[in-house]
Amino acid sequence: MQEEDAKSLFIDWLERHKASVVQVARAYTLGSEESQDLAQEILLQAWHSLPRFQGQASPATWFYRVALHTAMNWRRNDQRRRTHQQPLLEVQALPSESADSSQQVEQRETVEQLYKAIHQLPKSDVALVLLYLDELTYREMAGVLGISESNVGVRLGRAKKALAELLNVEVAEAQHHES
Repeated sequence: MQEEDAKSLFIDWLERHKASVVQVARAYTLGSEESQDLAQEILLQAWHSLPRFQGQASPATWFYRVALHTAMNWRRNDQRRRTHQQPLLEVQALPSESADSSQQVEQRETVEQLYKAIHQLPKSDVALVLLYLDELTYREMAGVLGISESNVGVRLGRAKKALAELLNVEVAEAQHHES
């Protein structure tokens, strides 16, 4: 593959799959600066992996694999700070507060609670939950993670239960602090 073709293909795929990169980066990090660093690292790994893309998986599956593999092995302290690099992708912690509608505020708080709960799951379960939230089929999840469809079902069931328990604890703690 010529470098110009690779660049063009990469930019096209990035445009289509950047939401997945952002979602993975947010789920595996605590702060917005860390999310930004991880997103850049995912994109760097995707660019380096592009020549090895065989076309056996869809671009979406391939992007997810690279993103999840990078996130699960990423340690911010191991990374050189890329202060001179222009970010390829801006990761926003949450949508900006353009309106102060109570519904929007409540929705942002719910999303934040969800990410905090997801962050407490084991790394392999985080991957499953993200794929589930992105509405991938069990077959697609199995393809991304390299496990059987039945294993996806079992592990996803456990992850959903753990997430429900974590969210109930979060809600109970929030209500306790309000009273």
